[in-house]
Amino acid sequence: RAALAGHQVIWLDVSVRTLTRRAGMSALRPLLLGDVRAQMERLAAERLPLYAASATWRVNAEQPMAVTVTQIAALVAGATVIPVAGEPGYNILIGRGIVDQVGAHLAEANKVAIFYPAVMAKTAATLAATLTEPIMVEVPDSELAKTPEELLAAWRTLAKCGLTRSDAVVGLGGGTTTDLAGFVAATYLRGINFISVPTTVLGMADAGLGGKTGVNIPEGKNLVGAFHEPKAVICDLDLLASLDPFQVRSGLAEIVKAGFIADPTILDLVEPSGTLPKGTVPNGSPPELLANCDPASSAFQEMLTRAIQVKAAVVGADFRELGVNGQVGRAALNYGHTLGHAIERLEDYTWLHGDAISIGMVFAAEVASLLGLIDEALVARHRQILAGLRLPTSYAASAWPELRAVMSLDKKARGNQLRMVLLEGLGQPKIVAEIDEAILAAAYQRIEA
Repeated sequence: RAALAGHQVIWLDVSVRTLTRRAGMSALRPLLLGDVRAQMERLAAERLPLYAASATWRVNAEQPMAVTVTQIAALVAGATVIPVAGEPGYNILIGRGIVDQVGAHLAEANKVAIFYPAVMAKTAATLAATLTEPIMVEVPDSELAKTPEELLAAWRTLAKCGLTRSDAVVGLGGGTTTDLAGFVAATYLRGINFISVPTTVLGMADAGLGGKTGVNIPEGKNLVGAFHEPKAVICDLDLLASLDPFQVRSGLAEIVKAGFIADPTILDLVEPSGTLPKGTVPNGSPPELLANCDPASSAFQEMLTRAIQVKAAVVGADFRELGVNGQVGRAALNYGHTLGHAIERLEDYTWLHGDAISIGMVFAAEVASLLGLIDEALVARHRQILAGLRLPTSYAASAWPELRAVMSLDKKARGNQLRMVLLEGLGQPKIVAEIDEAILAAAYQRIEA
C-alpha cells in the first residue's frame, strides 16, 4: 500500500460469493482452509477498508471482461464512468476529449458505419480516421432523420457495404441521429453492435443513453422502434461547445425532468434566483443562458452527470419498460412526454423536443394538482424553473381537442386507457390511469396561452 501511494490504483471488486467460488478449496491458499466462505468473509471485513483507502477507482469486476476493461481504459483517460445494469450491460462515459474511445470499444469490428448529420461532418471524419474501415452515412438533421424512408436507405447502405454481425454502427449526433442509428443496428441482421455518441445536451441527458431506438410515422412519434443495448455511450462534453443557446436550453428540459422525478439537487443547481421572466415561445430571440447552464461550467457538468445517473439507474432496473414490482419503473422517464409528444406531432416536429416537454411537465403538474397528488407550491416550482430557463410553459387554447386525440396514441396507453406519469411528491413519480376527461381539460385550461 505504501508503494502504491501517489499512483492510479484500480480496485477490481467482486462479491464474497464470487471470491469464494473462484478460490475454492486449495492447499495453496492456507488462509482459506476449512470453511472457505467464513474465512473469506473474515478476510473481506479486514481487507476491504484497506483496499478502499488505497484505490483511486473501484470497478465492478462482476461485469463481462470487455465491459470491465473499457471502463478501466476510460477511467485512466479521465472520464467519469456510469455503469448501466443489463444483459450484458454497458458503460456511459462522460468527459472531455474522449470521442476517440469509440475505437477501443470496437476492436473486433472490421467495418463501422458512422451515422451523422451534416453539422457533425468534421467530427465524423476525425472519428473515421481512428477506425479500420469506416463507412460514412450522412443523415438529415432533426426529426427528418427518423423516417421509414431514411431507415430503408440505411439498411440498403449497410447491405451494399457488406456489414456482417461482427461489424458495428455508431450514432454521432443528436437524439434523432442516435435513435435512427440504434434502430438500424437493432434490426440489421437481427442486431449488430451499436455505440451512441450523443453530441447535444438533449442526447447526453436522455435520448442517446437508454437503448430506446426508433423512427416516426405520420400517426405519431417513436411508434416504431426496438430496445437495443448499446455497447457503450460516449458523452464528450467538448462536442457541446458549438451548440447554440436554443439547443442547450432544449436539453435542459430533460435535465430538469430528472430533477423532478428523482434528484432534486439538480433543481437546486439550475434554479435561478430573483425575479423570474415569463416563459417564451421557441421562436423568440436566442435566450441568454444562466451561468450554471453554460456547458463549459462545472455546475453544468454536475447537473448533467446527475441526470445521466438518474437515467442509468432507471434503465438498468427496467430496460424494457415493464415496471418493477408494480412500481413505475422506466416509464418515469416519460414525465411530461404525453402532452409533449402530442405538441411535437401538431407542430409537425418543427419544435425542439425540450420546448414541448417543458409544456408537458407543467401540464402533468397541473393534472397532479387537480387530483390532489401535489400542492400548488410544486406546480409553481415547475413554472418558475422552466420559465427561468426561457422554456415555454403554455400552448394555444384552441389546440386541446386535437392534442387530446393524439395523446390517445401515447405508448404508455393500454387499450383505450390513457396513462400518464404524474408526481405524488418531489422525486415520487407514479403512473395514473383513468383520469377524468374533465380533469384533463381543466388542467389544459391552466396552461392555455
